[in-house]
Amino acid sequence: MALRNIVKVGDPILNKKSRVVEKFDEKLAVLIDDMLETLYKENGVGLAAVQVGILKRVVVIDVGEGPMELVNPEITLSEGEQKEQEGCLSLPGKWGTTVRPMKVQVKAQDRNGNWQVFTGDGLKARAFCHELDHLDGILFTSRVINGVVEG
Repeated sequence: MALRNIVKVGDPILNKKSRVVEKFDEKLAVLIDDMLETLYKENGVGLAAVQVGILKRVVVIDVGEGPMELVNPEITLSEGEQKEQEGCLSLPGKWGTTVRPMKVQVKAQDRNGNWQVFTGDGLKARAFCHELDHLDGILFTSRVINGVVEG
């Protein structure tokens, strides 16, 4: 495993749409392992491949319940609403209040191509939405309701 550099705001790759993963191989497994190591080193809760400069639909999340690896994720259900503060490893020191669903269900593949379903509420739902937005080139700052705050 290796640490990856996190792409920061201003890099145009963050505004690009990521490509569907079609090859489930050792290269993908290494990417996922590296992303998890990077996530933990940076004390984050989620990281999308685009944030390490790779335009693939891959996300890792850990909200304190153990790591989740999501390849080609899709939100299949969302319910309710929450207004909470969000930050992003690609925008260090910046925070803002966003409106996200309270509960989210996500269908995704694992590193071997097997489909699985994840359900989360609260922070986990926010993390799912935040990271899946990254895959479509959307930063949380476009969802902030009261302006971005320096932290």
